Amino acid sequence: MTLYTCALCKNHSCRSGDLDEAPQNCPCRKPGQEGITEQYFEDENRKLAYFSALTEAEGYCKKTRLEEIMDFAQKCGFQKLGLAFCLGLSKEANVLCKILMNNGFEVNSIICKCGSIPKETIGIEESGKVRPGTFEPMCNPIEQATFLKEAQTELNILFGLCVGHDSLFMKYSEAPVTVFAVKDRVLAHNPVAALYLSDGYYKDKLYQQIKK
Repeated sequence: MTLYTCALCKNHSCRSGDLDEAPQNCPCRKPGQEGITEQYFEDENRKLAYFSALTEAEGYCKKTRLEEIMDFAQKCGFQKLGLAFCLGLSKEANVLCKILMNNGFEVNSIICKCGSIPKETIGIEESGKVRPGTFEPMCNPIEQATFLKEAQTELNILFGLCVGHDSLFMKYSEAPVTVFAVKDRVLAHNPVAALYLSDGYYKDKLYQQIKK
């Protein structure tokens, strides 16, 4: 089985098209890619890929993520949007929803605690709660996805779901999914900051295996 290491590659032959310089384990060298390429000619896949490329080109270094999401949805003809958001970002979700509606979209928004199911239901004990000794409903991404499926949304937007909960939502979402923002309580929901600090303040945290 081939080990792919694109993140460690310095050539990026895929971008230049000069595959003679590509590493031996480069995905571009793998035979049989024609079958994968053919999948882009399926109606829905072609639409998503085509309008993704146009959205990228038109908004490159000019438009915000929010503007690009709206542009992409409009290009694809998606009018019914789903917003799966975290309780901790309720204020921000309110603003986002108003902006989307102001731009002509119909928005179904579902909060992460929908259903108000106690964490004990999935075996969480008091010691495993954020606030032991209190009622804590579990996050419910499967139901978020189910409600949005019932609403027949055409594009679902993830906004601040926890690690793992976002995985479950994407697993059960019937409509295509895009991400507006992800959860990072420590870094003001900017997880890439951990990488920028990995040679400084966060070095000991992120490279524990090389600590002396």
